Amino acid sequence: MPIKVYNTLTRQKENFQALRDGRVSMYVCGPTVYNYIHIGNARPAIVFDSVRRYFEYKGYTVDYVLNFTDVDDKIIKSAIELGEEVQDVADKFIDAYLSDVEALGVQKATYNPRVTETMNDIISFIEGLIEKGYAYAVDGDVYFKPRAFEGYGKLSHQSIDELRSGARIQVGEKKEDPLDFALWKDAKDGEIAWDSPWGRGRPGWHIECSAMARKYLGETIDIHAGGQDLAFPHHENEIAQSEAMTDQTFANYWMHNGYINIDNEKMSKSVGNFVLTKDLIEHYDPRVLRFFMLSVHYRNPINFTETLLSSAKNSLDRINTAYFNLEHRKQTSMNLVDDNDQWLQKISELEQQFEVEMDDDFNTANAITVLFELAKEANVYLQSKQTSTTVIEAFQETMLTFVHVLGIDLQEEEELIDEQIEALIQERNEARKNRDFSRADEIRDLLKEKNIFLEDTAQGVRWKRG
Repeated sequence: MPIKVYNTLTRQKENFQALRDGRVSMYVCGPTVYNYIHIGNARPAIVFDSVRRYFEYKGYTVDYVLNFTDVDDKIIKSAIELGEEVQDVADKFIDAYLSDVEALGVQKATYNPRVTETMNDIISFIEGLIEKGYAYAVDGDVYFKPRAFEGYGKLSHQSIDELRSGARIQVGEKKEDPLDFALWKDAKDGEIAWDSPWGRGRPGWHIECSAMARKYLGETIDIHAGGQDLAFPHHENEIAQSEAMTDQTFANYWMHNGYINIDNEKMSKSVGNFVLTKDLIEHYDPRVLRFFMLSVHYRNPINFTETLLSSAKNSLDRINTAYFNLEHRKQTSMNLVDDNDQWLQKISELEQQFEVEMDDDFNTANAITVLFELAKEANVYLQSKQTSTTVIEAFQETMLTFVHVLGIDLQEEEELIDEQIEALIQERNEARKNRDFSRADEIRDLLKEKNIFLEDTAQGVRWKRG
């Protein structure tokens, strides 16, 4: 079956067809590196890494570009506040970003271009837009004219007049139309700047991605992706300037992940409810954070709460435990064949179902449900008096395939100590007292999977190891 991708441009799922057989070109908008990233930045890193992993699972080679905006008003402001050079600030937070996403299981990009390393390409791109009549220079600034580009607004599905009603000319701007946006900014005194045909300055935000995508992936790419907040104006402007320059389709598929809410409220720096990824990694297993992010379809908003994160940990623990219970049993298994075919058929069906879910716009939430079903079947199989090494290894190989696509490593956990068991029993007692029977049952099942069995008596709960 073909992979179906929801295309923001057409607002429908489409069968994916690569420009080149067996190869996918994918550009993901990276961070502006003026601070540590928050979990809103971490979500696209995780989501599109899983998309990349699934393409690779299906046999594609993926040329994956994630850029760094390493010169920008925010970085300049941060450098002034910290009393450091702009590039030192950028380098610091690029390193921090790479460290954070590596902990979250994100594979290295094929290319991580920086604005400061792509300056000649950006300047050349702007020159081309001026020559073709899509841009104009005024007093050291250069602006793009959206009205000159037929189809402006097609990604955000708004007409030029609707977009015009919300546009304003800010104090100090010299553009002809409120819709016009900056391709090049004249440098202010003391700011970092580069020489250009229009004087010393630096690029506007939108032009950098068009120039980088063209340099590393070509004039037309398969997939352009990023957070939902980038669809307008950033990606809309990228389409306009890229297609104006090349007369070619810029990207065939546009993918956008949904927002993150904190305790049911949209995360926002202005509200002050954002959470830094590095702080979470210090307190939680990064695998749990990734698992949590993938437990909701990437286009849907995701609600971040301590309770949901705790639930994600318990869920991942159950999968982890199922795998290592298989590993332990394998030591005493034999090459039996009595009912191998029945169990191997179940495993094969679940593998097919996993692909069905991922083929449907990379539905990791449903794919995780299939992974749970695989773990459940494995636990059922292990209740057999005799087990076959062939079946156990088939369960393990399939489980490892699933978690690799999801980007989650399985790690054998240390045996629960008595204090941990007593704490879980106390939590179960509180859950039952509060009539939260689903949580109480979940704790009992979790302990059972770790070969710890509970007995409810008149004197209280007793436990023993199996």
